[in-house]
Amino acid sequence: MALLQEQDRQYLKEEFGKFSNDVKINLFTSKSGCTYCNDTNSILQEVSELSDRIKLNVYDIDENKEKADKFNVERTPAVILEAEKNFVVFYGIPAGYEFSSLIEDIIDIGTGNKNFGDDLVNFANSLDKNVHLKVFITTSCPYCPKAVRTAHKLAMLTDKVRGEMIEAQEFPVLSNTYSVSAVPRVVINENTYFEGAFPDPQYIDKIKEAIS
Repeated sequence: MALLQEQDRQYLKEEFGKFSNDVKINLFTSKSGCTYCNDTNSILQEVSELSDRIKLNVYDIDENKEKADKFNVERTPAVILEAEKNFVVFYGIPAGYEFSSLIEDIIDIGTGNKNFGDDLVNFANSLDKNVHLKVFITTSCPYCPKAVRTAHKLAMLTDKVRGEMIEAQEFPVLSNTYSVSAVPRVVINENTYFEGAFPDPQYIDKIKEAIS
């Protein structure tokens, strides 16, 4: 059964037709305890079929440990989109509102777009420390894609940043570890967090506070 409506398929085909780069999508699954692995695979299969430029590879995290280690994959389902110098991470199904994050990331990588605004570009270029951003979301949260996309844009701009979307309800133990009670919650380098979909300047200020 198709997940996308025909008008959405046609729109995405047109957008994907503008690609000048291949988009490598790596899906890591597990045979045990992965409720949404099959659903995530179905979404990615349907999206990848819309363009010859989109290359989907599916790996079992236990059988392909070397590949998983390359991206430091710790849980499944994990979706890794490879950008020019780095990669972005989705832990959990990229459905609901987060489907837009997935599509926008794919389009940015496929077109080579780095026009993310001076605030993000200048900050990424100035970074001399590593930044790990865990963005806890739920797929029903309309404000969460903004927080995810900012983390992913920074990761696309510099290999100093690891940007992860984490679906809070799929990973309750992890969410409990980081005391997630509202989303989006952005955890910076394990020791600082903020909640809400902040504009880029405030988002950057929070990262600066955490790494200073």
